[in-house]
Amino acid sequence: GEVVMGFRSTSAKEEILGRIRNANKLAGVPSDPYPIPRDYRTNRTRSTDELVDLLEDRLVDYKADVHILKEADLPSTVADLCREHGFSKLGVAEGIDESIYSSVSADVEKDDRSTDPHKLGRFDAIITESHISSAQTGTIYLDGSATNGRRALTLVPDCHLCIVREESIVYGVPEAIDRLNPEMPITLVSGPSATSDIELSRVEGVHGPRTLIVLIVRK
Repeated sequence: GEVVMGFRSTSAKEEILGRIRNANKLAGVPSDPYPIPRDYRTNRTRSTDELVDLLEDRLVDYKADVHILKEADLPSTVADLCREHGFSKLGVAEGIDESIYSSVSADVEKDDRSTDPHKLGRFDAIITESHISSAQTGTIYLDGSATNGRRALTLVPDCHLCIVREESIVYGVPEAIDRLNPEMPITLVSGPSATSDIELSRVEGVHGPRTLIVLIVRK
């Protein structure tokens, strides 16, 4: 584009970037002088047992409550957890199979994306599936799909029951990113929401669920 002298923008950031672009243009600097390498390793493989063990270790270290179970035990485990925690109002992502919460005694309501996010606080807990998980970092990726739920659903209620299936666990972040749709709203979960102030006082539940319960489902 044309070099503009005396460039003035509506924000300080735009003005600074404009000056840099002008200076580079006048100096004949290429538009991409420092290409960023993108040859990340996306083919690192581990056995399923190793991936499950590593993910569990990372999540427990992040203070998540982790349960490893078989598919057939999923409904009874969900029901037991709801009873143990005393949940009376349970929200579920709209795409969750009804068999998963069929044994729950609590009042269950499927999320309606048109519902005001401010009203999601009425749920004691919510249930979602997950899209992909990185065992190395203990990170669960939610992609906003029907089974993963909208972002607000996974951030407002105080407890999140998240289902992670063994076939969705990969080793590292590059492998996980490689399986994501960049057009979807991705939420990354690594344990319960927590933050620390300048004195390192840990406070949980500020930016999301105070309690994260992960159900790793084995075949």
